[in-house]
Amino acid sequence: MAKDDSRISALLTVEYERLKEEQKVRIGMRDNLIYVTLASMAAVIAAMIQAGGRPGYLLLLPPVTFLLGWTYLANDQKISDIGRYIREQLGPRLTTLAGDDVSVFGWETAHRAGPGRARRKLTQLLVDLMAFCLAPLVGVIAAWINGELPRLLFAVSVVEVALLALLAASIVREVELKGR
Repeated sequence: MAKDDSRISALLTVEYERLKEEQKVRIGMRDNLIYVTLASMAAVIAAMIQAGGRPGYLLLLPPVTFLLGWTYLANDQKISDIGRYIREQLGPRLTTLAGDDVSVFGWETAHRAGPGRARRKLTQLLVDLMAFCLAPLVGVIAAWINGELPRLLFAVSVVEVALLALLAASIVREVELKGR
């Protein structure tokens, strides 16, 4: 390997380390958003109970879960983008510098090809849809069934359902079932 190749290799390795650090932070943040969502839903339900069981409080669930779900999705997209960049750009460049007989960043592709990936991704899809879309939708339906909502709140709830549908479609669109 030439002197310039060695420098380029060192720079690419530093880039890899920084990207993996960002990915690790984003994974932690993304995964904690599930817990924050559950805690937020519990807080809304507790507030409803404390207010005498007024079902209109359930209309607070969609805005909370939409914001948290959108943040979850944005982080998940960046995590995937980082992995894709490492697999498709950084890895091949380092492989070329090291010699085509050397495999670099094997884990970046190996863990995506393992058995059960599609099942795990589908299960995660169901968890995401239940946490960020289905639970607040059930809350809206419960508010519709159990309470006389003023027209304005009913109109707001219809917009909330549309936002939940948008989030659900975005979550489904982003799922990567194949190992690419």
